[in-house]
Amino acid sequence: MKRFVLIDTAEIPDGGGALCLFEYGDDFVIKIQGGNGNQLMNTRTHGSEDALAEIPCRKIAQRPQPRVLIGGLGMGFTLASALRHLGDDAEVHVAELVPGVINWNRGPLGAKSGMPINDPRTRVLRSDVAEVLKSEPQRYDAIMLDVDNGPEGLTRKSNSWLYSSAGLDACARALRPKGLLAVWSASADQAFSQRLARSGFLAEEIQVFAHGNRGTRHTIWIAERRG
Repeated sequence: MKRFVLIDTAEIPDGGGALCLFEYGDDFVIKIQGGNGNQLMNTRTHGSEDALAEIPCRKIAQRPQPRVLIGGLGMGFTLASALRHLGDDAEVHVAELVPGVINWNRGPLGAKSGMPINDPRTRVLRSDVAEVLKSEPQRYDAIMLDVDNGPEGLTRKSNSWLYSSAGLDACARALRPKGLLAVWSASADQAFSQRLARSGFLAEEIQVFAHGNRGTRHTIWIAERRG
């Protein structure tokens, strides 16, 4: 019988608690320490994480030397998907706040996604993605955000800025003309769709299966910067 086996714990900076990495049979699972037991992510169901990168990267792959930013390394599946759908001249920046998550992706966890962290096109930034957005005007062709559980599914209140009007304005400034913003969420959120529009994005809301073609669906917004 499969059971959860704690492999490691990684502290979240600034008193944000800790993430716990578990082995569960042939899979890995990440949970919040002291939470309600719900999984933040696991290596078995990552279809929507793949789609978060596939959809925008297909659209910008033919641009010269495309540069993209991923907010949140997670289990590496979004990074792996971005690399699969971009050419050799691309550059993929990944902002990850928790050093332990980066270390996990350099070990057995990373093998589940094909070790994309070792790809020469990958640049890992040990930083809050919010700080990267504020400091990089018009640098990215696409930005992919998979931070917490989405705009309304937050487990850390400090993540709320990213999905606020101020955070979306920062995303718009960090994008090149006709740049794309892709946002992952565990659930749909009409208020967030309206917030995107007010921030100057033309957005499409897409429902994607978490695994295969049935069961749980997640939401991805694909939003183009206007002007």
